[in-house]
Amino acid sequence: MKYIYLLLTIFGVTLLWSIINPKEGFTCFLEIIPAIIGLVILALTFKKFRFTNFTYTLILIHCIILFIGGHYTYAEVPFFDYIKEIFHQSRNNYDKVGHFAQGFVPAMIIRELFIRKKVIANQSFFNFIIVSICLAISAAYEWIEWFVSIATGDGGDAFLGTQGYVWDTQSDMLFATIGAIVALLLFSKVQDKELIKM
Repeated sequence: MKYIYLLLTIFGVTLLWSIINPKEGFTCFLEIIPAIIGLVILALTFKKFRFTNFTYTLILIHCIILFIGGHYTYAEVPFFDYIKEIFHQSRNNYDKVGHFAQGFVPAMIIRELFIRKKVIANQSFFNFIIVSICLAISAAYEWIEWFVSIATGDGGDAFLGTQGYVWDTQSDMLFATIGAIVALLLFSKVQDKELIKM
């Protein structure tokens, strides 16, 4: 439990930092609300289903990515402005980090749920189904961004974060797909070890 309290403390401190003088208040709210909803869900289900510390750590990292994007907006994260200048990029690409994590972290969450709840009997399709679910989550998030942008006009532009890039939606989903595949390739065995410890 000490480790969980440490993760919650880091979550609380970074959340507090993100909401103090954010670049745009409305965008900050839109970016951090998934993390807050996630925390509530995890808290409500903690006694019935406790994830491994490994999975909780990945969830925290994803939340921190959201908090940074919320504080600065995804198009204006300072370090990625610096990267943009060094590599002569046409845009601030911090949002691609967010979308990579949007595939990476859910892949590990879904994988742990599938293994522990014995959701899939035929292991041949295991990774394919996980990646497909992550892509579906990414597509659904793109719909949310689109609806918010239509509903709020200029207020939703920073949330949408296209920065004039016509293929932003497609590349966001690609990065989420890559994130899910990378997670499964690199961290399945690490997660298996954590599951054995449980």
